[in-house]
Amino acid sequence: MTENLFGLIDPFAAALELFGVAVILVSVLLATAKFAGDAARGARKTAYDRYRANLGRGILLGLELLVGADIIATVTAPLTLESVGLLAMIVLIRTFLSFSLETEIEGTWPWRRKQDEGGAEVR
Repeated sequence: MTENLFGLIDPFAAALELFGVAVILVSVLLATAKFAGDAARGARKTAYDRYRANLGRGILLGLELLVGADIIATVTAPLTLESVGLLAMIVLIRTFLSFSLETEIEGTWPWRRKQDEGGAEVR
C-alpha cells in the first residue's frame, strides 16, 4: 500500500524540482532583459543594483522550491541514516544560500531590518 503511495508522490517531487529550476532560469532571463532595457536608457548604476536584486529573488524562490522537492523525495525514499543526513546537508546548504542571498538583496541583516527601516528596535 505505502509503496503505491510513494510511487505516486515521486513524480510530484521530480516535477517540483523541474519547476524550481525553471523558475531560476526564467528569472535569469527576465532579470537580464530588464537590465538590458534599463542599461539602454542610461541608468547603468541603478540597473545593475536592480539586476542583482532581481536575480537574487529568482534564485531564492527557486531554492525554496528545490528544498521542498528534496523533502518530498526524502520522505518517499527508504529512511536510512545516510538519506536523512544527506537531506540535512542539502537543506543546510540551501538555507545558508537563501539567507546569504536575502541579506545581500536587502542590504542588512534580518534582525536589523526593522531598526534600519526606522521602526522600533527588535531584540
